[in-house]
Amino acid sequence: MIAESNPRVLAARALAGIVAGQSLRAAFAQTAPALRDGRDRALLSALLHDGARWWLRFDAAVDGLLERPLRERDADVRALLVLGLVQLESMRMDAYAAVAASVDAARALRKPGFAGLVNAVLRRWLREREARLAILDQDAATRTAHPRWFIESLARDWPQRIDAILAANNAPAPLWLRVNRRRISRTDFAAQLAAAGVACRAPDDARDALILDASHDVTALPGYADGAFSVQDGAAQLAATLLDARPGQRVLDACAAPGGKSAHILETADVALTALDSDMHRLPRLRENLARLGLHADVRAGDAAHPRDWWDGKPFDRILLDAPCSATGIIRRQPDVKLHRRADDIPALAATQARLLDALWPLLERGGRLVYATCSVLADENANQVAAFLQRHADARAVAPPLSWHAAGTGMQNLPGESGMDGFFYAVLEKID
Repeated sequence: MIAESNPRVLAARALAGIVAGQSLRAAFAQTAPALRDGRDRALLSALLHDGARWWLRFDAAVDGLLERPLRERDADVRALLVLGLVQLESMRMDAYAAVAASVDAARALRKPGFAGLVNAVLRRWLREREARLAILDQDAATRTAHPRWFIESLARDWPQRIDAILAANNAPAPLWLRVNRRRISRTDFAAQLAAAGVACRAPDDARDALILDASHDVTALPGYADGAFSVQDGAAQLAATLLDARPGQRVLDACAAPGGKSAHILETADVALTALDSDMHRLPRLRENLARLGLHADVRAGDAAHPRDWWDGKPFDRILLDAPCSATGIIRRQPDVKLHRRADDIPALAATQARLLDALWPLLERGGRLVYATCSVLADENANQVAAFLQRHADARAVAPPLSWHAAGTGMQNLPGESGMDGFFYAVLEKID
């Protein structure tokens, strides 16, 4: 078996890259095309997600199992060892098969000298499993596979919910779809899925949403090419509802790429929408997503913090600011957030959020509405951010979002996994007329 067709080899190399700083999405996108079989691609995805999700637990376990440290250039072997433990503990694979496949992968990595080490480490784990697990469980960071700074932040912001948040972050997220109501009704699309053997359910708290009972290749689902649906978590789907855009209004989606919320706004109302993003390299995908759904927006590159570079001077009736944030509410979908986010990122992100809010507020028409959203669970990016904004702007008032979530200052917070949704925060701000 050559390395390029072995999903475990590809996963080990990709996971080493993720630990070094590459995003999981980018690593998978670069690696998956090497695998022709859909089952191998599914295994690769599972290995990368579980590998990133449990890295902070099983990387520490590897340290305790090695007689001497691995060299930095053998990061792929270290990743292979972590993946071996993940297959045994998280994915619950047959022990003999998981060990044998990991040993074969070491050879396929063109590092046959490590095959014996991989075999010895994994077999030692199996012999000493209970004692090793007990050691890992003594420390909150290795017990929950979360960075210590984040655990401490949750203890401050959500002391009564910390255990539930950490557990939810380590559980895979369900697949949510958003039905394009301009193309088909939710009821009719659910019937199409049922006819294709795809089970789903329609939640009450997101009117365009369907939740699939199992993961699927969405591009193979009926209606994908015709723009019948998009993939979008239920919490994110509530942005368009809270924005409450009316026909004929001017609307700005200030941080729009890849365009999911822009598309939903356009699906719900005939508005003149400007889809802005500071990264011009993300705009082609935004345009492609709108085109597949049969929608049109004024798509442009520009920094929302510097309106003079792109704004035409005409006020907007509605503004959506889905602000850059720590992404600590979507760890279950993007477990590499655990590996990449640092405590000192939060003040810088909070400063960016404040700068964006202050820059966009003058662009809002009197009587208009700005919806501030993040996929964070941290107060400094959410409740504290909005409270500080209201102190700076006497012409702003907060309107309680009509959501059955946790009150967070003048906004509302969903925590990861609640109602099957991601962790998300919303605040609705109106400009006093």
